[in-house]
Amino acid sequence: MANISISQLADEITQAVKEYTEDVTAGIENEVESTADKVLAETKRLAPRLTGQYAKSFVKTDKSLPDNRRYVIWNKKKFWLAHLLEFGHAKSGGGRVPAYPHLRPAHDKHVGELEENIKRIIRNGG
Repeated sequence: MANISISQLADEITQAVKEYTEDVTAGIENEVESTADKVLAETKRLAPRLTGQYAKSFVKTDKSLPDNRRYVIWNKKKFWLAHLLEFGHAKSGGGRVPAYPHLRPAHDKHVGELEENIKRIIRNGG
């Protein structure tokens, strides 16, 4: 066994923890972006199609902060229509238009996977 000083040991431990943290952070950031891509694709697939323009106009926007990776999936051209289609709405002459859920099912399908993948990344160190 090699003889090293306490300060050298402390430096080595600090360096190992720093490398682990950087690897885990990079892995989580990649996983979050990958999951956002999956949610976007699933949303486009589930979106109601009359002409197809509504589904095509969904985009992923990066709303990240320095220590917080975040993406927003939204409809760039018809953002006001997303809520009405997702939850249904009242007709002007009475009655209701049925709901066409497409955002929430896409989110729910992939967020559970994201949590499990983040746990795996942390366990494996990146």
